[in-house]
Amino acid sequence: MHTSRRTLLAATAGAAAAVAGATPALAAAKHEDKKHEDKRLRALISRMSLEEKVGQLFVMRVYGHSATAPDQADIDANLAEIGVRTAADLIAKYRVGGIIYFGWAHNTREPHQIADLSNGIQKASLAQPRGLPVLISTDQEHGIVARVGTPATLFPGAMALGAGGSRTDARTAGRIGGAELRAMGILQDYAPVADVNVNPANPVIGVRSFGSDPQAVAGLVAAQVKGYQGAGVAATSKHFPGHGDTETDSHYGFPVIAHTEAQWAELDAPPFKAAIAAGIDSIMTAHIMVPALDPAGDPATLSRPILTGILREKLGYDGVVVTDSLGMEGVRTKYGDDRVPVLALKAGVDQLLNPPKLDIAWNAVLAAVRGGELTEARLDESILRVLRLKARLGLLKDPYVTGRGVDRTVGIPSHLKAADRVAERTTTLLVNSGGLLPLSRRTHRKVLVVGADPASPSGTTGPPTTVLANALTELGFTPTVLSTGTAPSAATVAKAVAAAQDADAVLVGTYNVTAASGQRTLVNQLLATGRPVVALAIRNPYDVAQLPDVGAYLASYSWTDVELRAAVRVLAGRVGPRGRLPVPVQRADDPAVVLYPVGHGLTY
Repeated sequence: MHTSRRTLLAATAGAAAAVAGATPALAAAKHEDKKHEDKRLRALISRMSLEEKVGQLFVMRVYGHSATAPDQADIDANLAEIGVRTAADLIAKYRVGGIIYFGWAHNTREPHQIADLSNGIQKASLAQPRGLPVLISTDQEHGIVARVGTPATLFPGAMALGAGGSRTDARTAGRIGGAELRAMGILQDYAPVADVNVNPANPVIGVRSFGSDPQAVAGLVAAQVKGYQGAGVAATSKHFPGHGDTETDSHYGFPVIAHTEAQWAELDAPPFKAAIAAGIDSIMTAHIMVPALDPAGDPATLSRPILTGILREKLGYDGVVVTDSLGMEGVRTKYGDDRVPVLALKAGVDQLLNPPKLDIAWNAVLAAVRGGELTEARLDESILRVLRLKARLGLLKDPYVTGRGVDRTVGIPSHLKAADRVAERTTTLLVNSGGLLPLSRRTHRKVLVVGADPASPSGTTGPPTTVLANALTELGFTPTVLSTGTAPSAATVAKAVAAAQDADAVLVGTYNVTAASGQRTLVNQLLATGRPVVALAIRNPYDVAQLPDVGAYLASYSWTDVELRAAVRVLAGRVGPRGRLPVPVQRADDPAVVLYPVGHGLTY
């Protein structure tokens, strides 16, 4: 026994030595490959005109479902905002390195159209002298922010995945979501959100964050990065250096984060460090001021101490840095639209996203190089990073996608089923007085479904009350729907109370309930009918603090179909509730008191 163990140890040591011996050789080979690749990419850069170089740094929106033949309304919008008619004209005039898709710009109607648009963009760019493929991006976070809707597969959003607590599920969502984006020609996804949501009043992040615990968020961010990038899509963690503790929305104002340097290191930094360790391809900046990290009073997007000093030098990140949209108020408060792109490049940014006026931004960068404020070498440094990313994604070899690839990948049954299973593991049961849930169709067959019906967050079918009712019908209940909205009037409340008389139970979807909200009046008057009331928080789980008398309360963290259907399966007992709160819920009238701590979640 002793001898065989010693032999085993010797053999193990030999194997370890062999691996150790191979590692430096492997590292050297990789280094040599990188040098060779960089040489090739630098040769491409050396052949570019200055105007082409400036264009490579921009990622721009453009209206239309087609690169060459958009609808007239989209041509008019392009002429008004960009001075060009089509995506192909945008590329010819400005030689942009990237294009971002939006639903409101009519880029994302359905998967085959998206694939055709992507191919049209690539064809237009490659037809230019020294033409390069375009890096096409979008915000596909899932949950409440997604630009590509049904029939593509939509997964639960970040806070729902935080409630599920499974890194495997987070990775699966990234892998499947990434594979579907890639099939449509979208190779850069502005996800996952790496912000740690420690402020319940945060108006811009909220359920887009995995939660309030930095280490838990870090683990899920790393898992999603590996999922997306394993599927051949560049992931983008955002919003550096951390947008989780703000009461101002940077789309409309200029938030100030009061964290000390030590608090930042403890609360905000871990998810970004985890993303970098997982090999993240790109990181998006935040239009926030963090005086402890840079006392100059500039937004992080324009801060050299934050982007170069901390992100590049301290955290050792050498991937692509992309700005958040340059049309947002947070970055435009202090400087004009001509100064913003120049200052962003001086701070250490590589990609300039969606400036409000491309001609102003593009000409400002050009003038800054010609006037000596920026060097051409500084531009080359960023273009090299962008080209490295394009090369790594396979764009330089083959930028086109196929209809067959769309059919084989996007919204296929196995993907939809995976999303349903993941969603079931996220629904959180917060309150269940007297064992009201699971609801039995034998005793509570007739269900009145009321509540908020916010617009569909991501091209799902909606509205929420209808989705909930349809899911109840499938499970053998007899629902009645009455949409009461986010601010129900006295007449609407009276209508709901009258309808409740004929119901065995009431299901109410709540949406960001405040102390003065008509939703409180609605729920309290429904409770007064004596009918059992089940509430489902369809966005922020903090709603439960405003409605302490509800007998049963669930949280779905979003009102996409996949999460609402899963919540109904939990409510009806088809699956047990497994989610756990990823954020604490404090008392509405005394935030110092935690009603439900992180990790709270009941089961049947």
